[in-house]
Amino acid sequence: MRLKNIKGASEKILKGKYFINNPSEYKGKWNKLFNNSNPIYIEIGMGKGKFIIKNAIENPNINYIGIEMYDSVILRAVEKTNDLELNNLYLIRMDARLINDIFNKEIDLIYLNFSDPWPKERHAKRRLTSPIFLERYDSIFKNSKHIIMKTDNKDLFNYSVESLKEYGYNINDISYDLHKDKNNIITTEYEDKFTNMGIKINYLDATKE
Repeated sequence: MRLKNIKGASEKILKGKYFINNPSEYKGKWNKLFNNSNPIYIEIGMGKGKFIIKNAIENPNINYIGIEMYDSVILRAVEKTNDLELNNLYLIRMDARLINDIFNKEIDLIYLNFSDPWPKERHAKRRLTSPIFLERYDSIFKNSKHIIMKTDNKDLFNYSVESLKEYGYNINDISYDLHKDKNNIITTEYEDKFTNMGIKINYLDATKE
């Protein structure tokens, strides 16, 4: 995927109403920032933010944190949220490999939507469902572990199913054609693009006690 660099993006995101520039300062204290004890759901790799913003609007009793690595991408989410009035959403720019520096036993659910598949075997450890990442998630989940994943990439999906199972997760729900099997789906920008092209979306819901 080629990213379009937007001039001044790194400065512009700092002015975002819901952008957190110093997320490590809130490690273990995110509920204090939200000023409630509601569940916290995070999306790792939120892209331009359509999915998490709509979830935050429709579910005011859940706190959401969107994580994106690239300035020029998260800027779009920042711009979308600047005109909204929300008290249950924050946005973070960070590399997911540093997630343990940001959260500590306070996350209830992780969304992994259309993650980079890292198709070469030598890059497998970079996949967000690799054992390395699943171990990282262990310390950020509050109680039981809960991951929901969507992807157009069949190889990544099959890898993720096996990786999660081997790590002790139960696959509670699975679909190889999400939009055929379910209704009223909150979609991502990529999801809209792929479904319009006739590409099937893979979905799983996995938990580990």
